[in-house]
Amino acid sequence: MEKEKKFVRETRCFKISRVFPTDVNSHNTLFGGNLMSQIDDIASTTASKLCRVTAVTASTDSVDFLLPIRTTDSVSLESFVSWTGNRSMEVFVKVIREDLRTGERRIAATSFLTFVGIGDDDKPIFVPQVVPETEEEKKLFETAPQRKELRKIRREESKKFADYLVTKYPWE
Repeated sequence: MEKEKKFVRETRCFKISRVFPTDVNSHNTLFGGNLMSQIDDIASTTASKLCRVTAVTASTDSVDFLLPIRTTDSVSLESFVSWTGNRSMEVFVKVIREDLRTGERRIAATSFLTFVGIGDDDKPIFVPQVVPETEEEKKLFETAPQRKELRKIRREESKKFADYLVTKYPWE
């Protein structure tokens, strides 16, 4: 049986918001935790659009902050499923800052996250395969196996590292 296929464009999501003084840190730039929350939010919507079930974050592979985002900017998040395995999917999020005074747009951050679709039985489901069309989509699709291998190595290292960590509280 052939695996179901969907075009990457069918998973694409957008979110644009203004940066207000309550959104910034002591450097007067968008608080990183705020942006990370927005990234996970839009990525989960993207993942669910692919598999049409609840999708859960398996890992946040990276969030690379490239440029500060200020209160004179808007922040635009664009996300799409960039690659799929059997039961997991890689979601790419591109963050664009736009200076609302000049209209200049620049990439402010990028992020890769891994999601798993969860069926009604609370078990991971098989996910449709994505088909890239644009040059950007094709580049991300072609380079995904390298990121998957790095993810696998990092996960194994994290498991080994966790064996050395203690769970006892300092006051016990």
